[in-house]
Amino acid sequence: MSELRQGFQDDLDRIRKQVSTIGAYIVELIPRVTDIMLSGDLKAAEVVIRADKDIDERVLETEELILKVLALQSPVAGDLREVTSALKILADMERSADLACNICKASRRIHGYEMDPKLRGLIQKLGDQAAKEYRKAVSSYVNRDAMESAALGDIDELLDNLQRQFLQQIIESHSAQTIELQVAVQLTLVARFYERLGDHAVNLASRVRFIEEGTFPELHVSDRELSEEVGSPFGPTGSD
Repeated sequence: MSELRQGFQDDLDRIRKQVSTIGAYIVELIPRVTDIMLSGDLKAAEVVIRADKDIDERVLETEELILKVLALQSPVAGDLREVTSALKILADMERSADLACNICKASRRIHGYEMDPKLRGLIQKLGDQAAKEYRKAVSSYVNRDAMESAALGDIDELLDNLQRQFLQQIIESHSAQTIELQVAVQLTLVARFYERLGDHAVNLASRVRFIEEGTFPELHVSDRELSEEVGSPFGPTGSD
């Protein structure tokens, strides 16, 4: 193997490792923010919110490496698919970390509110399902498993159904005047954030299929939505 080719392979291995590391962090993060949402642990929420900057820096570092490889190595065919897909995967992962951070911000906004058992149970199910999907997506990337990635779209429907159940329960609670409007808004957004986490997991898995098979990915979150999904005026965004 030529020195130039070996240098490219080393960079590619580094990209894979860094993307896998960020993905593993998010897999661990989702159940943690679910616990925070249910416990109202303000200190733990603050830790996650502050750590979001570290994820942004890791993503930026990896993106810079990818751009260097594209500029200096001019990869083609399968190598080009992998390198360019890594950029898209990083965007999905960065947004996923933002969504997890937003769940923590929502938990601060409703701190002190005691959710009824049905809502708590549905939040736990939403968190468990989102974590399961993300775990499978990251595993498909690490193992280059196109079959595992293909199966993810089917189970994502479970998360969509849970979101609908959760929204129906919020409507019923608000109609019965057992939940304040602002709390209902925040909980509605939390359900949306979990559903979006599932969409990003499906996107990630679709990109794995593109890397391995050249099948153009069918995305659940568009590039426009990537820039807008955490920008709701009612959502827990910003530094508050």
